[in-house]
Amino acid sequence: MYHDLNLYIRGDWRPASDKATKPVTDPATEDAIGNIAVATEADVDEALSAAKDGFNVWKRTGTWERAAKIRRVAELIRSRTEEIATLMSLETGKPLAEARGETGAAADQFEWYSEETKRIYGQIIESRTQDSRMAVIHQPVGVVAAFSAWNFPALLPARKMAAALAAGCSIIVKPAGETPASCAALVQACHDAGIPPGVVNMVTGSSGQIAAQLIRSPIVRKVSVTGSVPVGKQILSLAAEGVKKVSMELGGHGPVVVFDDFDPVEAANICAPTKFRNCGQVCISPTRFYVHENSYDAFASRFAEIAQSLKIGRGLDEGVQVGPMANRRGLETIQKMTEDAVARGAELLAGGKTPAGSNKGYFIEPTVLGRVPDDALVMNEEPFGPIAPITTFRDYDEVIERANALPFGLAGYVFSNDLSVSTRAYEDLEVGMVGVNEMLLATAEAPFGGVKESGMGREGGSLGIHDYLDPKYVKIRLAG
Repeated sequence: MYHDLNLYIRGDWRPASDKATKPVTDPATEDAIGNIAVATEADVDEALSAAKDGFNVWKRTGTWERAAKIRRVAELIRSRTEEIATLMSLETGKPLAEARGETGAAADQFEWYSEETKRIYGQIIESRTQDSRMAVIHQPVGVVAAFSAWNFPALLPARKMAAALAAGCSIIVKPAGETPASCAALVQACHDAGIPPGVVNMVTGSSGQIAAQLIRSPIVRKVSVTGSVPVGKQILSLAAEGVKKVSMELGGHGPVVVFDDFDPVEAANICAPTKFRNCGQVCISPTRFYVHENSYDAFASRFAEIAQSLKIGRGLDEGVQVGPMANRRGLETIQKMTEDAVARGAELLAGGKTPAGSNKGYFIEPTVLGRVPDDALVMNEEPFGPIAPITTFRDYDEVIERANALPFGLAGYVFSNDLSVSTRAYEDLEVGMVGVNEMLLATAEAPFGGVKESGMGREGGSLGIHDYLDPKYVKIRLAG
């Protein structure tokens, strides 16, 4: 099923100019399942040239024609759900059911933006004098360089590709080297939908070399990245050299505040499955659980019970709910965080070990830690994996201060049946997104993004297209 992947440049799949490749690994078996091309500087230069030419074609394509082609991309992705989901499960390890859901979410992005391309509205400004007219129009920013992460290898590039295409931009997308096939499937759908050559391009290989070359090129006018905070800071520094427009969705450390007026068992029933979705490798994953001291015992007990009940295994196997982590470094980080928390006095309520019988793959049991002190590593650094630290609080001001103490600000969650409390909490949390008695936030029609070191700009929703447009003010003096 999995196959070797080439570069996609100017409407053509081609190997690297020097034929260099590197392997892609199945995280469930640690076996190589395919190879990707390693782009040379010459290949990246060709992608830049192609994108420049593609932009000159696409920006002049009528909005209704663009919309029809983008919608066709969505249709093709949906028709290929099983193929794409299987590829995704192989390269990420995520359960097949989750991979199918992500494929559908990627299609939703293209469908949503097929409509938004028709709704790029300008503005008429009333003039001070009768002999002049003033207006604002919105034009595509130009060639986009997009960098995607490995944890959602179809949805993340889809957010960037769909919005860029809707705005009239061309794009060069660099998927994560661990998970390139899911993105390649989207690129193929763009090709098959009739998106002109050069409008969509994909390069793989050395992330550092490709990022530096793309961002420093005067051809690129917009950079979009999903990744870690350190990676985002590096890209922002590069983009600053050329004063490039930048949007970025970086890491988070999502606080969850469970007030004592909400049923703690019900809260755990909502929180635990979400926490362990995609093996906890979700940027908006709930990652710090602050539970009122009156509700702690019931919440923690139920949370641990759910964690222990989850079926662990290879994503393609029937009934699996938690697959492997994507790589060994992530696995080692979770192990380190667990050991550190226990050493500081936390209680190990569930997991923390390699599953019985696992001698290959990056597997670890869903881990629940109780009464975790605030100085534990897991409470201060993003725990990108299946680990849930739970602690207690006494009053509102205390918990809000603790929830806002970190430099991250992507997503937060509140559980309360008191309208006054929940309203104050979602207003006071320093994040870009809040779920109230709810944890499923990501959807095509809503804006996605954070504040503080979690990023800038928004993807999705009606706001998402604006990061790919430049406003232009026009003033006309009438003759006579």
